[in-house]
Amino acid sequence: MDAPAARPGTAAAASRAPLIAVVGATATGKSDLAIALAERLDGEVVNADALQLYRGMDIGTAKVTVQERRGVPHHLLDVLEVTQEASVSAYQRAARAAVATIRGRGRVPILVGGSGLYVRAALDDIEFPPTDPDVRARLEERAAQVGPEALHRELAGTDPEAARTIGHHDTRRIVRALEVGELTGRPFAAFLPRPHHVDSDTLQLGLRLERPLLHARIAARVQRMVEQGLLEEIRGLREHGLDQGLTARRAIGYEQGIAVLEGTMKCPEAIEETVTGTRRLVRKQDTWFRRDQRVQWLDAELGTDLVAQALRRIESFLTASPGTRP
Repeated sequence: MDAPAARPGTAAAASRAPLIAVVGATATGKSDLAIALAERLDGEVVNADALQLYRGMDIGTAKVTVQERRGVPHHLLDVLEVTQEASVSAYQRAARAAVATIRGRGRVPILVGGSGLYVRAALDDIEFPPTDPDVRARLEERAAQVGPEALHRELAGTDPEAARTIGHHDTRRIVRALEVGELTGRPFAAFLPRPHHVDSDTLQLGLRLERPLLHARIAARVQRMVEQGLLEEIRGLREHGLDQGLTARRAIGYEQGIAVLEGTMKCPEAIEETVTGTRRLVRKQDTWFRRDQRVQWLDAELGTDLVAQALRRIESFLTASPGTRP
């Protein structure tokens, strides 16, 4: 039997709808859980997978189809062309606007995805510093002329805290820290993410799965993508500029598919490389989310009632006093 679900407007619910985030590694079942929760809580889903922002990248990102959404409204899917670059700061604005709109309708926003920085951008107290291509180009040219060590010494004079945490030869980060200082007059550390929810009514639910089972799911998923027509999808996206998209064309599965279409890689090799790349991604995702002590982990093993687990955690969260919430 499902645990009782607190709905907006009930005595158990917060003064406004909670923001529920379903996070975790690829292939743990986040999308299915988010849709099930939306059905039970009168909610709407907000995407937090960076690659699912791209229009047409459906099979290779395991994007839920219209039928699989079962009538649940989804936000921030298919909002970019493959030639565009995803921006975390732009995503932050769009995600927070979507959450506010959903709440304005009296419904529950459910954020779902495995792109750690995008989840943090939507939920946490993060400010993204401005960029200026001219300033960056000038600093990069200086680094090429005098070497990164010279710029690091300059950084030590203007922002010693940043200099202590950035290596003497890390040109990219040195240039970025100097750029931020020049544009804002503030230290680089002022823009580092802080583990503090901007909305106190936020609950993060993480899905965990034993690694052997997760690896088996990944292998099966990649094989299914090929059978569903991933190469045909990639061929069509190339006609719309996929090869010019710096982010989209390098996505796991898409980069390998391009190689197959160009004849530089055989399909079995591409499948193996895609599975291996996805496993590496899973390790990074797992490390990222497990560092966050606010995530409440759910067992996603087969045979467990994942929805019931989630609903119990939500009910406990809503009935807890704000000072005791994670």
